[in-house]
Amino acid sequence: MKKEEIKELGTKELLERLEVAEKEYLQTKINHSISPLDNPSKITLDRRMIARMKTELRKRELNDK
Repeated sequence: MKKEEIKELGTKELLERLEVAEKEYLQTKINHSISPLDNPSKITLDRRMIARMKTELRKRELNDK
């Protein structure tokens, strides 16, 4: 998902996707600690995507005030 796609989402949908992304990220980290992933850079990409979503949510929160 790109930054433009994140900005187009509604706040409620963005919160739902953030929750799912965080669960997937944690599961990926656990799986990687048990047996190495084929693509360990996925952990970094997931973490950055979560940060983008949180940044957009915070930006919306500040604009509402």
